[in-house]
Amino acid sequence: MEVLLAPKGTPLRNFTPTDDFYAGSCDKQAVPVPAVGALEGETGYECKNDGDCHLIVLDMERKRLYEMWRANIVGNKFYGGCLVVWDLKRRYGPNGRGLDCTSADAAGLPITPLLFTPAEVASGEIKHAIRFILPNKRIRNGVYVAPATHSTNATSAPTAGPAYGARFRLRADYPVESLPSKGAQVVARALQRYGMILADAGRVVLTARSDRYSKIKWKDLLGPHGLRPLKVRDFEVVDGGDRIRYRGECERED
Repeated sequence: MEVLLAPKGTPLRNFTPTDDFYAGSCDKQAVPVPAVGALEGETGYECKNDGDCHLIVLDMERKRLYEMWRANIVGNKFYGGCLVVWDLKRRYGPNGRGLDCTSADAAGLPITPLLFTPAEVASGEIKHAIRFILPNKRIRNGVYVAPATHSTNATSAPTAGPAYGARFRLRADYPVESLPSKGAQVVARALQRYGMILADAGRVVLTARSDRYSKIKWKDLLGPHGLRPLKVRDFEVVDGGDRIRYRGECERED
């Protein structure tokens, strides 16, 4: 996932909402777009490959985190799906931005805080939970659990499936030192202490921050299969409280 840093003075750009913009849940605000940057899965700002094309911009001057799903900038035309502007000065409550409210992730959570980065792995410690995803057919239909605030009608797993927001933790007795690299071991220790939270649907289980604009590169830390030895049976479910019935009616609290 690309996380762009907006230099001081980055101008704000308005966008035209697409069918992937959900009134009520999503924010219609101008977005700082750095001169140099890229969408998730792209080499630039144009969504050519029809993927999720997340546009994520961290603006420390404005103290805002901008996360947009299905962005597409072609020349002077800026089209966008669901945008959520997270206030970095605010402490969000247990309902996040509001029950049944989505974000640039299906679970209604912010993406960036759950991504592990090359710098974190190189430092030897990740101090937060990690974002993970499952196919829609493996996510429980019709409910979610805190810290998630949203689900989708695309999920189809029965009651035995995990709901959006479910937190899994690697067993404390898992032999972390048996993993093939130091980088994999760092990630595994974070999974033991902080766990991973079901945030979206897809095929790549764990997602990290891209090293495109980082001096520290993933190839020196962790291979794409470095965590392959971890199996479902190696995890336990953390009690997240009551399941919340998904109704599809966002109740904003911000």
